[in-house]
Amino acid sequence: MKSREHKVTTYNPREGIYMVKSPIRVSATGNNVYTLQLNNKSCSCGKWQTYTLPCSHILAVCRENGSRTDTYVPEIYSRQTYRRTYQANFHPVLSENFWRDVPFNLTFYLQT
Repeated sequence: MKSREHKVTTYNPREGIYMVKSPIRVSATGNNVYTLQLNNKSCSCGKWQTYTLPCSHILAVCRENGSRTDTYVPEIYSRQTYRRTYQANFHPVLSENFWRDVPFNLTFYLQT
């Protein structure tokens, strides 16, 4: 939703350089300008580089130029990876009453 309010200006589409301006908000925040470089996967807000997920600025650029946003999401966050992660069968852990005894004692030392 936030990305729909951004204004996108294209600087160099071949190199993937855009300027994105956020709107002025009622709280007097906003009206910020960000430089986005698609080819380098970087935005001057820093969120894309930090979280590796597209920020609202990249979403605005994708909307503007018709790009698919999922091309900028790492494979680890894809639906396919999620499904592969949980496709195996999981079995519940039995109650401690069913655990086998071990031939040693665990001793915990607390450091002060």
